[in-house]
Amino acid sequence: MPEPGPSFTVSIADTPAALTEAQALRYDVFVRELGGQGALVDHDQGLERDAFDPFFDHMIVRDDATGAVVGVYRLLRDDQAAAAGQFYSEAEYDLAPLRRSGRRLLELGRSCLHRDYRGGAAMYHLWTGLADYVARHGIDILFGTASFHGTDIDALAEPLSMLHHNHLAPPDLRVRAVAEHFQPMDLVPKDRLDRKRAMVAMPALIKAYLRLGGTVGEGAFVDHAFNTTDVCLVMDTARMNDRQKRIYTGARTG
Repeated sequence: MPEPGPSFTVSIADTPAALTEAQALRYDVFVRELGGQGALVDHDQGLERDAFDPFFDHMIVRDDATGAVVGVYRLLRDDQAAAAGQFYSEAEYDLAPLRRSGRRLLELGRSCLHRDYRGGAAMYHLWTGLADYVARHGIDILFGTASFHGTDIDALAEPLSMLHHNHLAPPDLRVRAVAEHFQPMDLVPKDRLDRKRAMVAMPALIKAYLRLGGTVGEGAFVDHAFNTTDVCLVMDTARMNDRQKRIYTGARTG
């Protein structure tokens, strides 16, 4: 008989110790791997954290065999954002179109997996845990910044242009990078784009959102502190087709 696959448990961090584990994984990925920094990053203890952490729900995925936290998603509902004073990504994007919609909003961020668990079942559990959370809280629109590694815009011209030409959010939900940091994404004419090369350069998380019908706001934000170039992803659950909903919820057919 084949060996059983790994078993995982998804939960919301409900103790200071669990939050510390999430911040330690974030440090491993965002600081050690990607070279990110931040005002509250704790290099002595190996923790990536910020002033918004107390307001977010922190979804964690544990490997049942080891007990280790191997995946993290940071979630901020609109009621939590009101308590925080703003959404995290409002430092980068004007979210007025989303706020005007009058619909339930959920901001996503700090999504990461331990390097040994990428491309496998842990990501599936993170997605299905997110789908359960969205259903439980009646969320209509998911959004948040997703990052390309590095700040060399010339090197990112093709994937950014493909997002601009093919995946812009509808006008009623089209957030825009704040004026003082607006980085145009329309860098390569549509008829000169190499779609295959652009998709190869696209981070896995962004590709996953595109498969679910996700769209992007207008303009990118170059985050020198985190050594990333950010785009704002927007996903309207009402606009997902049946196939996308099955992927998102983990449903099986046939």
